[in-house]
Amino acid sequence: MFAVDWMRQRYAELEIAVIFLTRLPLSRSTPIDRGDVARALWSAPIVGGVIGALGGTVYALCSLLHLPAWPAAALAVAATAGVTGCLHEDGLADVADGFGGGATRERKLEIMRDSRIGTYGVCALVLSFVLRIGALASLRDPTLVFAALIAAHAAARAGLPAFMRWVQPARTDGLSAHAGIPPGTSVSAAIAFGIVALGGGFGFAAGLIALVALACLHGAMAWLCRQQIQGQTGDVLGALEQIGEIAVLLVAAAVAQS
Repeated sequence: MFAVDWMRQRYAELEIAVIFLTRLPLSRSTPIDRGDVARALWSAPIVGGVIGALGGTVYALCSLLHLPAWPAAALAVAATAGVTGCLHEDGLADVADGFGGGATRERKLEIMRDSRIGTYGVCALVLSFVLRIGALASLRDPTLVFAALIAAHAAARAGLPAFMRWVQPARTDGLSAHAGIPPGTSVSAAIAFGIVALGGGFGFAAGLIALVALACLHGAMAWLCRQQIQGQTGDVLGALEQIGEIAVLLVAAAVAQS
């Protein structure tokens, strides 16, 4: 009986993570309360892996249709952005605009909450898409692209619970504050899933390089956020996912070329 209840709870948390991280048409009969998202984020890398698999499938279909690598990679990235509703891309653009254009903490947070996009945000988005598409196109082989996308999307989300626990929210309201602080078990499980995804996708050596790169990026982002806005927000988490995804894909491209 305990095992059944445990499985039901984990499944409910997986549902919450899917609703929170994607735009897939999944509904719940009960509302999501404060703190539910934080507890559910152990499954963020699982959801990320599914998103990556979708992108990899799109790339494979394009390859079967003899589409060149660059447009195939562009469609694969577009598919992953579409299934998330560009949630993370929006965060990246908002952080670039806020950190780049605001003179004070209050002004930075105000800009980040503004739905309009500025020059910094546009540049950040263009760079993000170019780097991801270019990295995938350089892999060419659909099997390599499939593995790289799963690893990148899973690992990029695996560190988000730890970051939320490590860096306090910059606002008392907003997405991150409402989500709550993930418990240690959720943090550990998410990181474990991320490590498995990197190891399975790249092997030990390349996976270790990607893991170190992600750890360094998380540390740098934590320092930057404390300097800029004295904490983290939902936009920061979205930007962190994007940066992590880019880093893992660049490692995959570098390893493939070596």
